[in-house]
Amino acid sequence: MPALRLFGRKWLAASDDLVFPCVFEICFRIVWLGLISCVTSTYWNVTEECGEDALPVRIYLVGTIVLISVNIVLLVILVNRSAQGSITEVHKRRLVAPLLVIKILLIIPETGLNVLGTMWAFCGTFECKSNDKVSRTVIEAIVLFNWVVFALIIFGLAIVFDPLGSAKYKNGRDTNDNGPTESAIHRKVSKLWFRRFRWAFCCLRRDEFGHEAFTQVASLLSALFRGTDLVPSDIVAGCVLLRVRQKRETREMRRIRMLNDDGPRYSTDITRVFATSPAWMTIKNARHFLRFALAAYGWPMVCYLNCCTGPYRLVPKMTCCACFRRKPQIIIDDNCCLCHLAGVRYTSRLRSEDVLHASFKNHVFELPFCIMADHSTKSIVIAIRGSLSMRDVFTDLVANAERFDAPGMPPDTSAHRGMVAGVDCMMKRLREGNILERICATYPDYTLVLTGHSLGAGVSILLAAKLRSRFPDLRVYAFATPAGLLSREAARCTESFAFTIGVGDDFVMRLGVDSIENLRTSVIETIRACKLPKWRIMLNGFGYALFGVPSRDLETTWHDVTEITKKAAAQSPLLSGERPIQTVATAEGGLLSSEISLRRFAKTRLYTGGRILHIVRRKKTELEKKSNSGGPTYEMRWATAEDFTELKVMPRMLLDHLPDNVFKTLTTILEDQKTHNGSVLSLQEI
Repeated sequence: MPALRLFGRKWLAASDDLVFPCVFEICFRIVWLGLISCVTSTYWNVTEECGEDALPVRIYLVGTIVLISVNIVLLVILVNRSAQGSITEVHKRRLVAPLLVIKILLIIPETGLNVLGTMWAFCGTFECKSNDKVSRTVIEAIVLFNWVVFALIIFGLAIVFDPLGSAKYKNGRDTNDNGPTESAIHRKVSKLWFRRFRWAFCCLRRDEFGHEAFTQVASLLSALFRGTDLVPSDIVAGCVLLRVRQKRETREMRRIRMLNDDGPRYSTDITRVFATSPAWMTIKNARHFLRFALAAYGWPMVCYLNCCTGPYRLVPKMTCCACFRRKPQIIIDDNCCLCHLAGVRYTSRLRSEDVLHASFKNHVFELPFCIMADHSTKSIVIAIRGSLSMRDVFTDLVANAERFDAPGMPPDTSAHRGMVAGVDCMMKRLREGNILERICATYPDYTLVLTGHSLGAGVSILLAAKLRSRFPDLRVYAFATPAGLLSREAARCTESFAFTIGVGDDFVMRLGVDSIENLRTSVIETIRACKLPKWRIMLNGFGYALFGVPSRDLETTWHDVTEITKKAAAQSPLLSGERPIQTVATAEGGLLSSEISLRRFAKTRLYTGGRILHIVRRKKTELEKKSNSGGPTYEMRWATAEDFTELKVMPRMLLDHLPDNVFKTLTTILEDQKTHNGSVLSLQEI
């Protein structure tokens, strides 16, 4: 950082990104040099008998040895220079660019020599062969590997090529202060992302809303890092550093809370936690309806949960060759053997006739869902699938705020645009045959329940808001609901009918446009405060993934620990929009544009919906660790939507989001309560 400038343009790589690639190439070329040296010692005497063909063979052998030696020396210098200084200390790596130019120019004579070697080894142009089969094989292998290396170099240059890295964009600045969507460069980057999406996801172009999704996501990605000079490796290193910073801040906050006897109060006592909640909001009910949310994923969920035996478990539930039979009208867009329906039946443990309607049609903004009759709880369950395909991912990423109108909601309510579109598609599908009215007429005493995980959870809450005027007693069981769902007042309104459960460090419950923009700023500030070189950060990152962050790194990673603490305590300038981040006249000044604090793609902050129960793993006491015993595994508390506005980099941020992990967590809570508090609270009462 900043991005490397070569041949008059900017590239998506930095001067400190060359350490590991160059070390790998050094190892490769040392082996290469040893092999070619052995072959030269064998062939040199043979060339004396080759007459006129001896000269080109000798030129190839000697030239290859010389170029490999020069490359090794140059690579060693590149490693040394690229490893100097922290990420922002670009002046210590000022020699990297000219050295890299020399390295690239050496490809020209290497290519000429390799053409000569190809003519000798494969074309038979030069009649100078040795009877030593090993030597001939080594020569052929070296020539082939040379071409492979050239191909990898071209591929690497293509990867780091920045289409907008031309010198004419180097000094380009945003001249409009009305936000990111008004910038000329922003429009150019948006078009670039749009073309990438059309090429990479060509199958989505046929979708009705594919073009709109591409446009919206391209605009978002363009806005996030516009005005910064970050390269992909800087973002990875920044996330590693952010993990260290957040762990340090968590430790400091824990100390403060212990001194002040303040902070969130988690409890293992379910009776106390649920004392003020409605009777239908229970762990047992949540676990029961989570099974239906899992069922909405169809056969992929069965195969995921049963890696080896998944197909075997599905076979009894499948309808063989259903494409040649009359399909039930209630099943839409399933495959020939109704595998999705088989997955729904297996996971939900319902009979075929209890699946009242199922649509597995999946397009951008159109999510698969099932309507089932649960006789055990006298409920009509609408289970909406979470993200499983690239179409779902684009629905997730169309995350800007849009007006959302629903009975009982505050005026000017805003919601996640992709999910609002998903709700509109579902409402259209339900109205086509008066599906809900017919089902409710068949089961008049049953309660309407909506459930879903992740994307399905967000759509469930919005759909419930639309349906609540017709079904005032409906309930929602939402799991891992995304953070950027509803504006604050609307989110408060959903607390009366939606029960949201989040586990641990689930990143989706903290994931929204606003939190991503705050993460961007935190990454940049953290990079500026770090004193370690990037190669060291990357190595530390592997260690952190395997063994966790050691305590010593919490203090030794930064230039000034007190400065990090001050920044953590102060309100982010990106949040307030009142004070732009100060820039300096050094290379660090390129890190943050002077206007980045005013650039917000999100015009409205969105929050997660429902009444939120946050479950975390309980830390064992010293006595429990010594005696190898313990109480309940998890503890919980009622949280607010404001508790999930900061995106945290944690080891279990992905695992805690997975639906099977949420199900295991709820199961463990029920088992622990039955074991430890059986005399006070029976499992049926939880």
